[in-house]
Amino acid sequence: MQIPNPEYVSRLKKLFKESPYPSHMNMELTEIDLDTVVVELTLAQCHLQPFGMAHGGVLATLVDTATFWAAFLRLPDGDGLVNIDLKMNYLKGVEKGTLRAEGRCLRYGRSIGYAESSVWDEKGKLLAHGTSTLMVLPEKGLHVGVDKFIQG
Repeated sequence: MQIPNPEYVSRLKKLFKESPYPSHMNMELTEIDLDTVVVELTLAQCHLQPFGMAHGGVLATLVDTATFWAAFLRLPDGDGLVNIDLKMNYLKGVEKGTLRAEGRCLRYGRSIGYAESSVWDEKGKLLAHGTSTLMVLPEKGLHVGVDKFIQG
């Protein structure tokens, strides 16, 4: 059984938080395990469309981000991923609060992965659901500096 190394997870969360786009969007990688992830975003004025609702792009960003990180721990060290297909279903609008994207890797192969994500509001209402096809990019990934897994 592969158990994520807590030091690796800590460094990954720091890299995520300091990366330009997640920082710009005010997203946080709050949980990550093999095949699962939680990404959170607290809505601010900059996330709203003219009618005061969260822009659909914010929800798509959460799904895109959560599906990517759900598959991430399956990658060999040094390899990367890129989204090649994103399908979205918008189910309910939201105006404020913290959004929680829960991602799950459904299938992972040598070159292609497939993941899903649901976005929830603070009251547990489902706001959006999406799926993503991800392509492995050999030698185009992160080097975190410690082993991904500990033996358990």
